[in-house]
Amino acid sequence: MDPMSLLNLDPWYLVLSLVFSTIGFGYFRYGKRQGDSLPLIVGVALMVYPYFTTNILAVVVVGLLLMAGPFVAKGVGWG
Repeated sequence: MDPMSLLNLDPWYLVLSLVFSTIGFGYFRYGKRQGDSLPLIVGVALMVYPYFTTNILAVVVVGLLLMAGPFVAKGVGWG
């Protein structure tokens, strides 16, 4: 497999990766300041997952699911 085939330089992919990574950094900072591990872990996941995703639709879907995770967990009573 060619290593360059994993490199995605599509402008939409780069912008979406930056947006979700920035939101992930916000989750991380919030979790660290509040001492809550759920937003901390989700923040790290949001910052890292674009490295392993090459499809724009997957970036959006996974990012939105990760962002909703803490809210759903708090609503259900897991967090």
